[in-house]
Formats: sequence, structure tokens, C-alpha cells
Amino acid sequence: MAIGQTIDAMVSVPLSPAGRRRKRQHMRRLYLRYCAAGDVVDDVFVITDKQLATTANGSPYIRACLSDCTMQIVARMWNAGQNVFNTLPEEGFVRVRGRIESYQNNLQFIIERIEPAREGTFDLADLIPHTTRNIPEMFARVVELLESIQNRHLAALVHAYLDDSALMEQFRKAPAAMSIHHACIGGLLEHTLTAMEIAERVCGLYPALNRDLVLAGLFLHDIAKTWELSYGIAFDYTDGGQLVGHIVKGAVWVEQRRRHAEEMLGEPIPQPLIDVLQHIIVSHHGTAEFGAIKPPSTPEAIAVHCIEHMDAKISMYLTATRGEAAGSSANWTDYIKAAGARLYRPDPAPADSPEADAAPAASHDDPSRPLSESPVITNPNFVVEKPRKPPRSPG
Repeated sequence: MAIGQTIDAMVSVPLSPAGRRRKRQHMRRLYLRYCAAGDVVDDVFVITDKQLATTANGSPYIRACLSDCTMQIVARMWNAGQNVFNTLPEEGFVRVRGRIESYQNNLQFIIERIEPAREGTFDLADLIPHTTRNIPEMFARVVELLESIQNRHLAALVHAYLDDSALMEQFRKAPAAMSIHHACIGGLLEHTLTAMEIAERVCGLYPALNRDLVLAGLFLHDIAKTWELSYGIAFDYTDGGQLVGHIVKGAVWVEQRRRHAEEMLGEPIPQPLIDVLQHIIVSHHGTAEFGAIKPPSTPEAIAVHCIEHMDAKISMYLTATRGEAAGSSANWTDYIKAAGARLYRPDPAPADSPEADAAPAASHDDPSRPLSESPVITNPNFVVEKPRKPPRSPG
């Protein structure tokens, strides 16, 4: 089965956490996150970035990166020349035997034997990080929220993205980041949906916020990560992602999609709407220090920044401290650069009864409420009309 087909299978049929645990127990795999110096490992990994180099005394060796679903590690194979190098895929699955060593306070994999992995000898879910949530259901909910947008111009602009089936296929697969948060197949979709669900509640608390614009801004704030990141086997930046980045590309896409939206509506999209939506995209990182081109300068822009930042941070902290991925029973994590600190793992206040774990009753800001109960749109940049779904383009 080709790599693209295996990724499609993972997206179409999500593997439950229980299923993942059963497969892992059956395979008795030692994941890279749990390895320590001195461990001997013999298993299948993803190989990327292979290079043929020479030592200071002129001996040839192979340098590469090996990864599984938990992390990536630098690997070296000493005294290996062109013949071995040529047998290895540029990117792909390899069976490797070797040992874990510590070098300058970092772990590295010293390879003793390496060969292309035979199909059927490994589980793809062990090698490529994947969201545990149901991708088709998440995407359907994103569409449902976007279909509730009341402003006809903004609705048409959003549909210019939804009608692009190739882009939406990438949107369902792409990670949200290389490593910091939601770094998995389906991660961008999960991050986007969670942020949009948070916005449903926030907009209920701040009726003067333009709900339409916040939802559309959250949908589009990271959409160009589908172009910025490559995620066929391992996660990396594309050349365009390195040179331009998702923030600039995302703002450019708004101008390009505008033409399709105007054709759908048969009328122009107001320039203030384009400017405000592009502003949300270029400001969603908050400050120039973290990549923002402009600081958030509208209520909706600061809402998008705070909401998506909160989801990214909480996801990162939970991954590092709770559940299977934490990978340790120690009270404290190692220093995490993105957090600027070591993180405390234990939850000191677990629920005392099953009833305490039950979901809260539906409230006035329940995202499933009828459209008529949505917050009133009051932003002066918009003329709010009766909801009207723009026509879909053929196909």
C-alpha cells in the first residue's frame, strides 16, 4: 500500500485509544520517547533527511533522522558508505537495530544494521502521530459552524474555501505544527474545531463581538499550514513554508478566494471585510516576537489570538503532563523550551465519583443551539441580513 493510501486510511477510519493500546501491547514496541542511554532497539522507524558524510579522519558514515509516533532522533551509522546509503529510501520505513547513546546531553541512535522495512511488519499508527478524534465527525462540525454564518459576503468567502475539495482534503490531514501542539495527522482540523467551539461560548459572553468574523477568522487563521508543512511520512516545512510562511500565504489566499466568492454572489465583497479578515490572519500570533505581522487591532482579532493561543498552550501542556504521551511517572517534566519552564504532572484533585465526570447540562451558550439563538451581530463593518446559504459550485 502506498504512503498516501495509508494516510488516507488513518484519516477515514480513526484508531481508538483502546485499539492503539492493544496494538502497542501486542507489538511490545519500545517508543523513542521512552528510550534511555544504553537501550538496545530493533524495530521499524521512519527515516528522513539521510546524508552521506565523513568523519574527521575521512571515514564514511550515514547521518539521518529516525522517528516514530512519539518523537524524532538523530541517528548515525559509522563506517557505512555509498553502497549502504543507496539501499535506503529518501523517506520511508526502515528496520533498524542499534543502541541509544548520550552525546552532549542529547540522545542519539547508533545504527548497527539497517534495511528497508517489509510491508506488513509494522503498524503505521506506531510510526505517524494521529489524532485520536474522529476526523469525518470533526470536519462535519466545522462545516456546520461555518454554515451558520449570517453575513452573506463572509459566508460566500468561507464557501470559496469549502468548495475546494483538494484543499479540504489537505485540511483534514495536516498537522497544526511540527512539534509544539497538535503535531499529528488531523491536528490542524482538531485545533481549528476546538478553537471554534471555544468561540461559540466566548461570543455568547460578549454579544458585541462579531461571531461570524471570529468563526471565519479561526477557520482561516492556520489554513495555509496545509501548504506550509509537508506531512506525507514525517513532518517538515516545505520550501515555500520556510521562505514565506502560513501567515503571509493565508492573507494572500483571502484576496485570491475573494474572486470566487464574488462570482458566487454576483456582487463585490466589501474591501473593509477583506482588510479585517486579513488583519485577523496576520495578527493571530499576537506580537512580532512570535511572528505576528501586526498586533491585534480589532475586538475580533484579539479574540481569535487569545482563543487559538489558549487551545495551543493547553494542548501542549496536557500532552507533556497527562496521559500516555507524557511517558513518565515523575512529578516534573524536563525543561520545555516552548513553555519556558518544567511542568508539574500530577492532577491533585481527581473526581471522587463517576457523576463528577459527566458532561455539564446544556446551557444558553450550547453550540448546538438553533441559529435564531445566536448572539446578535453588531459590528458596523457588516450589514446583517437573514441567513442565506450561497450556491455551491458544481462538483
